[in-house]
Amino acid sequence: MQSTIVMINLFGAIALLLFGLSLVKDGVSRAFGARLRTGLATGTKHGWRAFLSGFVATIALQSSTATALMVSSFVERRMVKQRLAQIVLLGANIGTAVTAWIVSTGIEWLSPLLILSGTVLYRGKHSGRQGGGTALIGIGLMLLSLHLLSLATEPMRSSPALAAFISLLDGAWLVALVFSAVLAFVSSSSLAIVVLILSLASTGILSPGLIVVLVLGANLGGAIPPFVATLNGPPAARRVTLGNLIVRACGCLIALPLAGIGADLLRQLPLPPEKLPVDAHLIFNILLAAAAWPFARNLSVLMMRMVPDQPERENAPKFLDDHELSTPVVALTSATREVLGVGDLIERMLIVASDSFRTDDMGPLRQIPALEHSVDSLQQEVKIYLSKLGRKGLDDENGRRSIVILDYAINLEHVGDIIEKGLLDQVTKKITLGLKFSDAGFQELQTLFDLTIDNLRIAQTIFVTRDIDLARQLMEVKVEVRNLEKQSAERHFQRLRDGHADSLQTSSLHLDMLRDLKRINAHIVSVAHPIMDASGLLRESRLKTLGV
Repeated sequence: MQSTIVMINLFGAIALLLFGLSLVKDGVSRAFGARLRTGLATGTKHGWRAFLSGFVATIALQSSTATALMVSSFVERRMVKQRLAQIVLLGANIGTAVTAWIVSTGIEWLSPLLILSGTVLYRGKHSGRQGGGTALIGIGLMLLSLHLLSLATEPMRSSPALAAFISLLDGAWLVALVFSAVLAFVSSSSLAIVVLILSLASTGILSPGLIVVLVLGANLGGAIPPFVATLNGPPAARRVTLGNLIVRACGCLIALPLAGIGADLLRQLPLPPEKLPVDAHLIFNILLAAAAWPFARNLSVLMMRMVPDQPERENAPKFLDDHELSTPVVALTSATREVLGVGDLIERMLIVASDSFRTDDMGPLRQIPALEHSVDSLQQEVKIYLSKLGRKGLDDENGRRSIVILDYAINLEHVGDIIEKGLLDQVTKKITLGLKFSDAGFQELQTLFDLTIDNLRIAQTIFVTRDIDLARQLMEVKVEVRNLEKQSAERHFQRLRDGHADSLQTSSLHLDMLRDLKRINAHIVSVAHPIMDASGLLRESRLKTLGV
């Protein structure tokens, strides 16, 4: 019964430590996420800057895994070079080690003060302050967990079962390395395992050599979660995390036979013996960084060979990054960029349909089904991404922006359907049957095609800039399109009454194309509705009279 209570206390303290770590990561991401991402992206132009960027980001986020995944996404977008990404992770590894060293300095007494301060900040309305408050609460809980770990491991001094298990590990260092690595992988935190080793070491039941081996295992296991997280990702991201895993694995295998000698050397230094785990953790990562840095270029070449590039799918999202979801402003910007890409695909579809209508060339029309499939796929990805973002909790402004992005994406998808199911069939019918429009009818449809493409380009600009003057202009164009469609239909019926043979052959085709181009413009113009509505310039979905 006593041993059960000890284990519950131990696992509870570890769970509290992991929860505190997650709060720090979430809080810092909310308060400084955009700045951290920008700093990490722009601070990786040179070796030392890349190293320091990884170090600072990990100290702030309390997670080398978060830094690894972040820099992997930058490599995927070609914002960071592969070689420099490896150097970033060397800095991140040292950042984790420094964090472990800091929390072991006996500052547990700050825990209540930090939790109190964090709670006060969290009750504020500013999201940045709430993020800072969350981070302070997380740090306070981490320090509190250290105190609880110390209390939980105290009874282990006299545990025969634990003594036998430790004796087994002390006689099989490779098993001890794997055991510690598995713990770090399961907990997704090398820091948590190093802190646990620190608490166990304070009881005096671990030999110095075994302490070093367990620390090596924690380092190895800490490199596995980011690698697993990118297994289904693009090759560029997998290269970064695999390279980091290989570097740590090589370092651990080289250091494992020397663990006993290393422990003896560390004990000869003027360092507190009870701090051996965090000292070994820090020194190992410093030596590993010094040894691996000169080979960063060679490692990136090796990773290119081990993980070659794959042909990119045209309908794969280019900007949607789940790691940005903790920073809504950044995530919404990425979603906006993705939807702009959907608009570009729609423009290509319209241009293909217009050119084929003008030249009677069937060849380009074969692109439309594939382009429409890409539009459907990307629109679905944006919808899923924004739903994930919504579950994170958005303020009113970001919530409205999310709805605007989603509405525009849905309208673009409707436009794609109209082009594929309407205009594609109509232009194909014109070409295959050799139908000829009257000169006037042909010119009317071509003018409406050109106006539709121009309107889409204006809508893309409005979507980004939210310019009210452009929105007003687009709303006025909607009236122009309606008039063009009405006038063209009336002139077409007049030509039918006059007995024009060309008009008789193409009557239904002409009217169907007018109808579909009008529908497309209605979906395009919808991007202006939220802007005009927010400005009070819409009345029952109509543009108010100027000056009213």
